[in-house]
Amino acid sequence: MMKRDQSLAERTADDILSMLNIEKRFSAGDRLPSENELANELGVSRTTLREAVRLLAAHQVLVTERGRGTFVRQDFHPSDAKLTLESMTPELIDVRDLFEMRLIFEPEAAYYAAQRATDAELERIRHYAELEEELIAKGEDRAEVEMAFHNSIATATHNSFIGELVPLIYRSIDRALRLSGDFPDIIANVVEDNRLLIEFLTRRNAEGARSAMRIHIIHAMDGLDTGVQTKGEYDGSSEEKNHL
Repeated sequence: MMKRDQSLAERTADDILSMLNIEKRFSAGDRLPSENELANELGVSRTTLREAVRLLAAHQVLVTERGRGTFVRQDFHPSDAKLTLESMTPELIDVRDLFEMRLIFEPEAAYYAAQRATDAELERIRHYAELEEELIAKGEDRAEVEMAFHNSIATATHNSFIGELVPLIYRSIDRALRLSGDFPDIIANVVEDNRLLIEFLTRRNAEGARSAMRIHIIHAMDGLDTGVQTKGEYDGSSEEKNHL
């Protein structure tokens, strides 16, 4: 698996974001240290620092005022302490990393959902699975329904913290669908995997639900690799393959 390396400017931008979000050194409206001071502290050239500042300015984090310096934007609210440059630029995300994260917790979510879901929650999960099948049959966009399907499983765990990880699921699904497209092998796996998962959930078979979810994600990962490689063969592009 090849992974895109961040440029020095991007890493420098991440360091500055850490000053805002983690170290809490600067707040909205604060002026950053002079260019020389900040470049020396971060161990980079002024050219690299300027590029990092431009990146952050493009993402509405910093603003440079001629003759006055560089400031944290007045409307910047670091409410998400996990904010990073990568989170602001989803095109840089390694989608397989997202899938690996899902492999860590989604099978366990299915396990607990099988044990804890109410009858109404099981019916909601089944509804989204059936709706996704209908959209697939019609060749229509299924991204939002697939997200709702996985979110309904996470909700059925009745774990108050698992919701914090749901955005990762959404990003993984959205990125995978945009990369792979509607390839027949992926479509077939989605339908079959969902049916198997629903069967285990309905039977309250926690171990079976865990295994079914794991198989579903592995199928998605394998299908993504195949889909992106196929796209590369047709359009001659290797850019996306470098993310896998």
